Amino acid sequence: MDENSKSPLLDRNGAVADGGDDAAVAAHYGDPTREQRALARGAAVVDLSHRSVVTVSGPDRLTWLTTLSSQEVAGLKPGESTELLLLDISGRIEHDAAVVDDGETVWLITENSHGGVLAQWLDSMKFMLRVEITDRTADYAVLGSTAALPAPAAAEVVVGWDDPWPQLGPGAASYAQVAEADHPGVDWSWRLSVVPRTALEATVAGLEQAGWNLAGTMAAEALRVAAWRPRLAREVDQKTIPHELDLIRTAVHLSKGCYKGQETVARVHNLGHPPRRLVFLHLDGSEHTLPALGADILAADPSATPEELAQERPVGKLTSVARHHEMGPIALALVKRKVDPTLQLVVRDGDADSATYYAAAQEVIVRPDAGQAVGRPQGDFLRGQRR
Repeated sequence: MDENSKSPLLDRNGAVADGGDDAAVAAHYGDPTREQRALARGAAVVDLSHRSVVTVSGPDRLTWLTTLSSQEVAGLKPGESTELLLLDISGRIEHDAAVVDDGETVWLITENSHGGVLAQWLDSMKFMLRVEITDRTADYAVLGSTAALPAPAAAEVVVGWDDPWPQLGPGAASYAQVAEADHPGVDWSWRLSVVPRTALEATVAGLEQAGWNLAGTMAAEALRVAAWRPRLAREVDQKTIPHELDLIRTAVHLSKGCYKGQETVARVHNLGHPPRRLVFLHLDGSEHTLPALGADILAADPSATPEELAQERPVGKLTSVARHHEMGPIALALVKRKVDPTLQLVVRDGDADSATYYAAAQEVIVRPDAGQAVGRPQGDFLRGQRR
């Protein structure tokens, strides 16, 4: 970890750093369960100061971002929040950003490993349009919470983004198995507050004086996983398309104009099915540990012997894992679409000859038959088209 990117809040007594994309901030401050409960009831703030902040200013900013992205933002009102994706030519996700406009500037919040690349790519695409792109990560920090920050800390907030998940946006579609009213994300409330980096410690101190707690990323991740909310740094790999993660509901407008990757988005939605699907897992907690990210998912009998499980070929990968204060160990995973949704799965953590195995009960997030909204032409119609 670059010492220059390390959050000053990591110097707090009891702070424990995490790894990977969240290494620059605290995973917890000594009591992750208490921190998670405080966050769930709207009385805690999470240091996400490692997240990247990119701004786009200029009179063409909203129409320009609409032409580049999966989302229709041309009519975005000041203070309104949305989410956009930037895809490659094959429809695979390259960037996922939280979006809010303040009337003069669009603020894009994304993972720490994506900010610089995102700013450079946007700058390369501006051509003669009246837009200016700036990576503001060095100037601004991000705080996460399940409720708006109270005064006086609210006075430091430059802009705030409210996560639209899981509400269906304009031009959106649900790929979920459950009815909208039964989606666990209906109770998900998540806000990102952008504050001057120089005011980060004072803002947190003010919140603590107001009775709020400081929570680590472990608390935020547990609530996110429980809400089935995908994250760029966890659920997205080099092959991921939006349909696999149910991101059509919040980050894609299916009837907007052309953008890179639109052909794949439309083809899969109208005529096909996503090759993989996101699932929620209840993990067996008897091991008293959690499997590592990237662990293999097996469509196997949990009662099989380790020797038998070692021979099983994986049908997916673990993408997120957490310990929820009520549900215990939970996870998200991407599995092949045709994996039987009624099967109990097994997580294989480690090399096959020395792995730890976790029984995993799956809940379907993206239904196996998602897509094919129009249906494939068949029979006489196709023969008529060839004449």
